Amino acid sequence: METPDSQGAPLQNEPKPPAEATSEAASLRILRTLILDLVICLAVTFFFIIFLYEPVKVEGGSMEPGLEDQERIFINKLVYRFESIERGDIVVFHYPRDTRKSFIKRVIGLPGDRIRILSGHVYVNGAALPEPYVPDDYQDASSYAETVVPANAYFVLGDHRNSSNDSREFGPIMRGYIYGKAVFGYWPMEKLGVLH
Repeated sequence: METPDSQGAPLQNEPKPPAEATSEAASLRILRTLILDLVICLAVTFFFIIFLYEPVKVEGGSMEPGLEDQERIFINKLVYRFESIERGDIVVFHYPRDTRKSFIKRVIGLPGDRIRILSGHVYVNGAALPEPYVPDDYQDASSYAETVVPANAYFVLGDHRNSSNDSREFGPIMRGYIYGKAVFGYWPMEKLGVLH
């Protein structure tokens, strides 16, 4: 239908696209945007998991009470390329007697340190090591003759001293076996937080 304008010239009504076509185009745009967002999120997640952080499940109670059996944590796989391993770090490493297995323990001795355990009390270079992360009922009364940690190696212990297979059993761990630092707990939710 034509209608005259203010000068009497007829105007043509522009045809409007069907509502269905407009709705379908909008839906396709939204779908494309969602797929692109999903691909980007997966790529970023893949990058973080492969190169930076890896989710792992703690198996066993050797790090209790700080880390419990079946707890889920993230380990940082890149941190030790830029930082040195420090006493107190919780590290993940290949078990030296079967490298298909991974263990998680706390670093007690650094390269060159003299380590001795006397009736469950740890001494580093002749001084008693304060260990607030080991409750009294998790201690054991065993002793370990003084040893010097070799160059490029670390002496590691589980926090649950009477229930841990650690450097008292298999000796210091060579640096090359250590591949991550435990940094963050995410499951169960009540354990959510940075690991110390």
